[in-house]
Amino acid sequence: NVSYQRMTEIQRDIAEQLMRDPDVINVSSFVGVDAQNTTLNTSRVLIELKPLNQRHDSASDIIRRLQRSVREAGVSLYMQPVQDLTIDASVSRTQYQFVLQGADPTELETAARAIMDRLRGLTEITDVSSDVQDQGLAAYVDVDRDAAGRLGVSLATVDNILYDAFGQRIVSTIFTQSNQYRVILENSPSFAGGPEAFDKLYLPTASGGQTPLSSIAKIRIAPAALTVNHLGQFPSVGISFNLAKGVSLGAAVKAIERAESEAGTPPSVTTTFLGAAETFQKSLTNELWLILAAIVVIYIVLGVLYESFIHPITILSTLPSATIGALLGLMVTGQDLGVVGIIGLILLFGIVKKNAIMMIDFALDAERNEGLDPRSAIHQAALLRFRPILMTTMAALLGAVPLMIGGGYGAELRQPLGIAIVGGLILSQLLTLFTTPVIYLWFDRLARDLAQRARRRGGEAGAPAE
Repeated sequence: NVSYQRMTEIQRDIAEQLMRDPDVINVSSFVGVDAQNTTLNTSRVLIELKPLNQRHDSASDIIRRLQRSVREAGVSLYMQPVQDLTIDASVSRTQYQFVLQGADPTELETAARAIMDRLRGLTEITDVSSDVQDQGLAAYVDVDRDAAGRLGVSLATVDNILYDAFGQRIVSTIFTQSNQYRVILENSPSFAGGPEAFDKLYLPTASGGQTPLSSIAKIRIAPAALTVNHLGQFPSVGISFNLAKGVSLGAAVKAIERAESEAGTPPSVTTTFLGAAETFQKSLTNELWLILAAIVVIYIVLGVLYESFIHPITILSTLPSATIGALLGLMVTGQDLGVVGIIGLILLFGIVKKNAIMMIDFALDAERNEGLDPRSAIHQAALLRFRPILMTTMAALLGAVPLMIGGGYGAELRQPLGIAIVGGLILSQLLTLFTTPVIYLWFDRLARDLAQRARRRGGEAGAPAE
């Protein structure tokens, strides 16, 4: 129930507090109902930070610092970093969105309160807020129709007087040579300071006189919802949140799902994530299939190249060490396995398997053309191909180092890619030079045993019966 004048004062005080931060260079704020501020008690602030090379903290760290430093009685301050590319269709107070939806508003509100209580107790998320605003104040004008009829006052007259006093009625337009100006009829601000403003309104009667509004109506003040949100034509309650420091979005999603099940949400209320959280949740079901598809494609291509079902598996045996190295690198540096990290894993698959290809291709050629036994062939391949393997690995590793240690704008997006490639190449290089010859000999022995068993079965099947 805050007024526009009071909201502007609050906004001005908060803007002055934000400008005191050494990393803030500009603050712009907006008060009033528009496409982003759905209610009058909302003010949106845009904070411009110094360039990244002129400050020591990230945007998330500055947000946490500002929330601790900015204090204003009766005001809740929510912040989120602005992203150039966003998939959120709606504007929320904080970065990630979680929505409850149901046909019964009362049941929906009860379920939302229960989930909100659970979410505020989670350590994985912070700045939990809801878009439910049901504690606003509304003035209801209850007209006594009998009294209005005796005085000759119609309901249309009451409606017009209320709109003249508190609305924005256009009464005229002033035209000039280059512009036109609308003349707006409004009540004097001194007469619109609160509910007592209704006592100063007079209505024309049928006899030509005037009567106060209080003579035919009673003003009733009662709580009312400022907004009623809908999603898919059903009432909805939006809950937004930020991640706690050092917590990944995946851990936050699991914590919210666990809290939802503990809150006992009724079956008639459905829950879903929106925006970035929804996309992340959907991507979790596709990550494993994406990696498996990449491995299957590699196996098919290598099988066609070597005309074998066994040797492609030998080459693919280098992938586990590369994957472990990439994951260890991300864990040591505190990075999450996001979309960019998965892209780094797929790129790493293509880079790492070339070590085994260079050895196995050389060994197969020595077996087929030079008549060497498998042990001698793979030993010769490991010796002769060590230098090109090391050169190609160092070229790929040094090419990824700038991605890993680089700074500037967009460095947070590139760093997981470089860390995954560097970590995977280092561990795989240390292991595959020794493990690939062993696996090659083991699979070669397995292939020979299977071939011998197949020949024995064929011989037994072709022998004459006694």
